[in-house]
Amino acid sequence: MIQQQTVLKVSDNSGAKTAKCIKVLGGFKRKIAHVGDVIVVSIKELRDNAAVNSKVKKGDIHRAIIIRTKQKINNNNHILTFFDDNAIVLINKQNNPIATRIVGPISKKIKNKNLKLSGVSGGFV
Repeated sequence: MIQQQTVLKVSDNSGAKTAKCIKVLGGFKRKIAHVGDVIVVSIKELRDNAAVNSKVKKGDIHRAIIIRTKQKINNNNHILTFFDDNAIVLINKQNNPIATRIVGPISKKIKNKNLKLSGVSGGFV
């Protein structure tokens, strides 16, 4: 469960390291986002080696899709899935990823929602 002011790990090669959630999109009174939801984030920290030729800058506002959460996800076959961190991938206004590679596993719930994201990912869990 992701809400406002949550610090998230960026799991792509766009150059950002951490981001803070500003707004949860998808409804008037929506306060909490889960895996596969789109949020608005502010970039808080850049990676050390990517500060020169980064696709993003510190303080930029971007949209992001949530790929991993610490919250347990109950699948249809009664198997619980959870991860060690809360992670996102930065996307543009057309819901295409900004980066060319995604680091780490991705939840299977995203596979049907965003086809472009499945092309640059390593694997689904």
